[in-house]
Parts: sequence; structure tokens; C-alpha cells
Amino acid sequence: MRTAYSVETVRTAERELMARLPEGALMQRAAAGLAAACADVLGRVYGGRVVLLIGSGDNGGDALYAGARLARRGAGVTALLLAPERTHAGGLAALRRAGGAAVARGDGFLGTARELIRRADLVVDGIVGIGGKGGLRPDAAPLAEYAADSRAVVVAVDLPSGVEADTGEVHGPAVRADLTVTFGTHKPGLLIDPAREYAGSVRLVDIGLDLPDAPELEALQHVDVAARLPAPGAESDKYRRGVVGIAAGSARYPGAAVLAVSGALRGGAGAVRYVGPAADAVISRFPEALVSDLGPARAGRVQAWVVGPGAGDDASAVAEVLEAEVPVLVDADGLRLADRATVRGRTAPTLLTPHAGEAAALLGVSRESVEGARLASVRELAARYGATVLLKGSTTLVADPGGGVVRVNPTGTAWLATAGSGDVLSGLAGSLLASGLSALDAGSVGAYLHGLAGRLAAEGAPVGAHDVAEAVRDAWRDVTG
Repeated sequence: MRTAYSVETVRTAERELMARLPEGALMQRAAAGLAAACADVLGRVYGGRVVLLIGSGDNGGDALYAGARLARRGAGVTALLLAPERTHAGGLAALRRAGGAAVARGDGFLGTARELIRRADLVVDGIVGIGGKGGLRPDAAPLAEYAADSRAVVVAVDLPSGVEADTGEVHGPAVRADLTVTFGTHKPGLLIDPAREYAGSVRLVDIGLDLPDAPELEALQHVDVAARLPAPGAESDKYRRGVVGIAAGSARYPGAAVLAVSGALRGGAGAVRYVGPAADAVISRFPEALVSDLGPARAGRVQAWVVGPGAGDDASAVAEVLEAEVPVLVDADGLRLADRATVRGRTAPTLLTPHAGEAAALLGVSRESVEGARLASVRELAARYGATVLLKGSTTLVADPGGGVVRVNPTGTAWLATAGSGDVLSGLAGSLLASGLSALDAGSVGAYLHGLAGRLAAEGAPVGAHDVAEAVRDAWRDVTG
């Protein structure tokens, strides 16, 4: 399980550790890890041209000490000092002792910086640390532009300068890194878009922080998913394994029903009951499905419901499903048809699965607002509806209504941006709900398998939702070994 902690939590852990260590020892640990990562990027350190972008905080100190280590190994290291009077004195002295150079901001600074960065093999971003707010200041923004336009590999120290550590939001110019070397723990902004796009690859350096058990974010890995996947036992039958009901599709969108059922059948449930106007299409594709035209309340025994994909404007099935005393997943058309007060009044778990556009409509904001503030948006939706919310997107987030840890899915791929892919996810996660997983686990495990299936199905080539559904089996095998 990868975890991420807030700036406040990290700062507290750093203070507690520094109180037990000799002065400067913690920064030296960070600098050693940063220098090792930079050396790996350079390959041959001797003769490499390294430029350090140095701000006023400890982030700049980490970069200066790392630069000194590289200089001692023969690299040509130059530090560009954005705030000369507030530069970390010890780090700058160490760099100069090792043979490195420094250029202070003043007349002609930007021209010199542009030329140094243009010729660099490696640029180290030590402008702003994890406590920074807002985009880069006007004096620093040009350096980020020069780095982006150069051929140099850009390495960010702890977090790309200009992005928000706690939220993943980006409010102005920011450094785009090829690699981010982060210390002690991941920060939320390294896992959530849009900031995640600025971070590049992320390398975690352990500096010995003692962190609490409850992080801000967690990202499941194969072992975590495998531990949560339902597996039949010797006494299992289809009811013990879980029966999921699917109320989806319409005369206009029968395919949504077929795709939701396909996802459900691959989600580990013992049986799938389908209710809706696409019964003929469903049964012709999946003869094992149990179909009914009597409505959700009279369809038979289920352990969970999925409602909404392709439902059009028919609110009756949504209302009927929300009255059921079993877990319910609401997706697509069901999200706008569901009464918020009814959702909040449910006693059984509810899982809402909007994409950014649907979330924006529910929140009464623009799609861009949701995409720019994913963490705040998923938490707000969960609180408003009293439900677990799975916010789909380039980084899929799952949040419970009571707050606490938010799950972020690491397996997403742009190949999943295809019609019907979300219907497959709904059926898959609904099946996991029926098997007994919590809404948080069903959403995050379903998203993990769905994303992995998209990767496996695509392998660099375009795919459709049907291909993604078929690849869920391969994803399941990949996870369980």
C-alpha cells in the first residue's frame, strides 16, 4: 500500500525526528538520496553539467547539498540563486567547497540562467518546498519555462515547485519534472492530477520519519487487491458468493445494460439478475444472466444493486432500487435521477460513480473546477450525499462520507476513455459489493482491476469497452499471480 500524508503531518514528524538527531542530519539524509537519484539519471556523473534552481527554504538546501555531492564526483554544478540573501547558507558553502559555482539573481540573471539551462544535462528544482502555495512567482516562472524547453532531465526535490502538496491542485506556472525525489512519504499532490502530471516518475527516499497509521491518501497495490478479492470456499453456492442486480439500459441504450452485465459477471459474484428493457440483448450475449421484467423490487434475491447506466429519463427504477435494503451503486443517468435526500436517508451502503462532468452537475460547478480540485470535489460529494463516491478520471478517487482516508487508483490509463467503459466498471464494482466488500473496497478494487484491464487490453492499441470487460479476467489473474 502506498500512502500519502499532509504537509502538517510530515512537518510534525520531521520536527520530532530532528529533535533526536544531530543538527543537519535529516537534511543530509535527504540530500544523499537526492544525489543518488541524480547520479542514476546522469549515468556518468563526471563531466555532467548540472544546474540547481534554488529558492529560499530547506528545499533549496537539499538541492545544494546534493549538488555538492555531485560536484565532488566531477560534475560541473552551478546554482541559480533566486533569493541570494535567504539561500541556505550551509548548503551554499558546501557547494562552493566542492567546486560548484553560484549565480545570484540580479542584472542579466535570466539571460545567464537561460544559457546555463540550455546547456545542462540535469536541472534540479529546489525552488519551493512542500509548504508552497499557488503557482511560481514571476521571478521563478521563467526558469521553469527554460527547463521545460531544454534537453535536460528535470528532477524535482520533494515536489515540483508550483503545485499544491496537499491537494494536487495547480494554480499557475509550475515546474514539469521528469523525476520527483520525495522524502519520507508521498505527498497527496504526487498521486492526484493535475499535479501528478507535473511530477513525472516518483522516487521515495526513506529518511526515517515516524508517521501515524492514518494517512490522507492510500493507493492499493497488487497484494492489497489480492487480499480483498472474493474467493469461493468449499461450501459456496451462487447465493453465498453474492447475487448482483443490474437495473440498466433503455430502448435507446441497450448496450449499456450488456456492458454492465459483462462487468458484473467478471466481478466474482455468484449470479447476475438483470431488470430492464434490454433483456433480449442481455440474454443473447450472456445466457447465464437471470432476467426479469417485473421491476427491481420483484426481481428476486440480490445482495447488491447497480442502477443507472443507459437508463435515459426513466427515474422509476432508480427510485425503486434506492428503497432496497442492500448496497446500491448508482452510475450515469442514475446520478441525475437519484433524489439526494433519499440517498442520504439510506441505511445500507451507497456508492456513486460519477465522471467529472457528472460530478460538476451534482455540485453545481464547472467540469474544469472538478478536474482542477479532484480531492476537494470527491470529499464534498461524499459529504453532500452521505455516500461513498468514486470520482472517475485520470486519477480515480474513492471517498467515504465520514471523511478519513481517500483511495487513489494507480492503474488508470487513457485507453479507458471510450464509450461504455464506465458501464463495465459499474457492473464490476457492483459485483464486488454483492460479494460483501465495503463500498470503499468495492470501488477501489473495482477501479484497480478496471484500470489494469484497460492496460492489458490496449497494449498500445485502441480498445473498446467490450475489450476492457474481456480483459478483467487477465487483470484478476495478474493480481492473484
